[in-house]
Amino acid sequence: MKKTLALVLCILLASGFLFAQGAQETAAAKPAASDFHVGIVTGTVSQSEDDLRGAERLIQEYGSVSTGGIIQHVTYPDNFMDEAETTISVISGLADDPKMKAIIVNQAIPGTTEAFRRVKERRPDIFTIAGEAHEDPGVIQTSADLAVNNDFVARGYLIIRTAHELGCDTFVHISFPRHLSYETMSRRVAIMRATCEELGMKFVLETAPDPTSDVGVAGAQQYILEKVPAWIETYGKKAAFFCTNDAHTEPLLKQLLAYGGYFIEADLPSPLMGYPGALGIDLAAEAGDFAAILKKVEASVVAKGGAGRFGTWAYSYGYTTTAGLGQHAINVLKGESELLKLADIMKAYGKYTAGAKWNGAFYTDVNTGVRARNHILIYQDTYMMGKGYMGNADLIVPEKYFSIK
Repeated sequence: MKKTLALVLCILLASGFLFAQGAQETAAAKPAASDFHVGIVTGTVSQSEDDLRGAERLIQEYGSVSTGGIIQHVTYPDNFMDEAETTISVISGLADDPKMKAIIVNQAIPGTTEAFRRVKERRPDIFTIAGEAHEDPGVIQTSADLAVNNDFVARGYLIIRTAHELGCDTFVHISFPRHLSYETMSRRVAIMRATCEELGMKFVLETAPDPTSDVGVAGAQQYILEKVPAWIETYGKKAAFFCTNDAHTEPLLKQLLAYGGYFIEADLPSPLMGYPGALGIDLAAEAGDFAAILKKVEASVVAKGGAGRFGTWAYSYGYTTTAGLGQHAINVLKGESELLKLADIMKAYGKYTAGAKWNGAFYTDVNTGVRARNHILIYQDTYMMGKGYMGNADLIVPEKYFSIK
């Protein structure tokens, strides 16, 4: 009897050892999340807060590298145009980490292409992803494995169409030479102008200081504060206003709420883009809950008489692009998604935008008609506060606008 029990015990111990060994081998075959790191590069709170908050969301979910997680977040300088080498070093320096397998830059400001080129020279195994690329499509496509921009073609038409539907008779576009030198923005301006002409609206170009210039963010914002009353006097309260820079947005909203005028959506739309400061509301309690954020912002806009005049995307584009592209990279590295599959990219974005409709397509060069395989344009439906969604994600943009440059 004792011999039999001993034999059974030996068999059980051997079986347990083999099971444990098999489990270890299975685990080794499927790399854990900690087997790779993902680098996220954004601007600072003063230049692009939403982009940075998206990185914080990823850290909340996946942990920071410094505490054993997989997300390594760094920021580029506010004055990135004058500190190009620093910007390039910040981005390319992420490749020093041997576990780094993907680098996402949002917004992909000038210098990103060169930084990605340096990354690829040393570490061709790293995925390079550009969110809201500032450099021309033909440039960023040479070094980014994937580039994503807001759909400047479709939105050039849809923003004007929405303004017209709301009864606006004038559209005022506020920018500066650096931005207007970008192919994406200059092409959108041309589409906006053509749409205004077709719909019988007046199109106006106004210039404001570049926040990266000597006047800085504070000087650029002060300029907007001082100019809006005169613009309303000149163009009337049925004018819709649009600015291409995040820093200009808050003072523009503040003055339009006070003096009249319309604001369809920001260059990079979000209920957090300019609204909290312009309205003087604290959204700390609602942080990360965009349904609650939109509800509070909307209530404040309506209380100030802005119902039907102020719009946004229900979910922040900057926040969603950082978080969505980070999630997409993780999905790809885990073998759950394909890097250049549009449906997989939309799946990652959709994780952070429940209930909101998106539309998008691969970028097509206006000169050659060639469709890029690694560059997509996307947009979310427009939400006018006090009115609701405008249905823009379901509209078909007339084909002729895609050939305007």
